[in-house]
Amino acid sequence: MFKTLVASALTATLLATAAPVYAVTTVKDVEVTADAAAIKDAKAAQYWSNLSGDLKDAILSRVSDRIADDGVKITVEIDSAELANTLQQVAGTAESKLVGGVAITSETNNTKFDGYTLTITFDQAGAFFPAGTDLTTITTDSKEYYDAMVAAFADGVVRSLK
Repeated sequence: MFKTLVASALTATLLATAAPVYAVTTVKDVEVTADAAAIKDAKAAQYWSNLSGDLKDAILSRVSDRIADDGVKITVEIDSAELANTLQQVAGTAESKLVGGVAITSETNNTKFDGYTLTITFDQAGAFFPAGTDLTTITTDSKEYYDAMVAAFADGVVRSLK
């Protein structure tokens, strides 16, 4: 009996100390800018006019459970949104992408700084289309396409938080 108790206690101690400890990055603020000149396609500029607000909302929805006054500030500056036309998509040469600079800063934690360029392509956004979507029928001027690209970009930003 004593051996069983000692073995159980030892196992519990080892499991408790072996479990990795990951600090969750909290978020204080999100700022997104997208210069209209960065949207190179006239059709894209018209359809994507609310990109800044929609991308900010998408990021915030993914971190809603970790908002804190001492969290990091996420700053995104969209550099370009290049949308392949329907002919390019049909030909399988879609070059559609959403590119932006991401900066992570903190007023309270010197280890929470990061900066990188995030590029999301149509292929990467595929996982964010509603189940059963026929990707061969999606055009760059559809709401489904826009929503998937924004979701994929927001997901990339949040996954990269350290």
